[in-house]
Amino acid sequence: MTETRVALVSGANRGIGLEIARGLARQGLLVVMGSRELGAGVEASEPMQAEGLIVSAVGLDVTDQASVDHAVGEAVRLYGRLDVLVNNAGVLLDGDSSGVSNVASVPPDLVRATYEVNVIGAVRMMQAALPIMRMQEYGRIVNVSSTAGQLAQMGAKYPAYRMSKAALNALTRTAAAEVGDGPIKINAMHPGWVRTDMGGPEAERSVEQGAETALWLATLAEDGPTGGFFQDKKPIAW
Repeated sequence: MTETRVALVSGANRGIGLEIARGLARQGLLVVMGSRELGAGVEASEPMQAEGLIVSAVGLDVTDQASVDHAVGEAVRLYGRLDVLVNNAGVLLDGDSSGVSNVASVPPDLVRATYEVNVIGAVRMMQAALPIMRMQEYGRIVNVSSTAGQLAQMGAKYPAYRMSKAALNALTRTAAAEVGDGPIKINAMHPGWVRTDMGGPEAERSVEQGAETALWLATLAEDGPTGGFFQDKKPIAW
């Protein structure tokens, strides 16, 4: 009998994370929507529940170990397993409006705060989820990254964000190599410039387009890739 898969998505109350949660639920997965503010997650989940989708909201602050442990534990408590983890929660603190969008002026504390969410938060989530996935002998982990961290085309500006996404890509490669070619697949993806609170209204892509590759990676077949970096379901350079 095929198991019904369970997914936990961080930063799922808006933007790309919300669309990933909706897309997974529409594919029949049981989805736990992680949101730093529980009320925002509950509010975001209600239209999907009205659609008949099985989604639940949980408070999830990826900078807080107790919150991470609770969210992962809640997914298992509700549904008995955890098959898919989407590390979507992220921040851009040194954007154009910050006035510190270069190496010469970015405060080290801002770099540290960026890493705390974009990198260490993903480490916490993976450390909590991987033992469950190993026990189940099945897992899909998707790290929502960016070509801003792509060393092959690294440019100027946004140093904290760029460095954090490069580090997230390194985490993806390292973790995938450690779990090997087996039932757990770990990949990173670039959603493109998407019309979200972070991307802004002038961005060229919809949230549906931004979420598409994450949905594909979250539901890979047994012969799917691992340890890769993808955009529009195609591999791209690191």
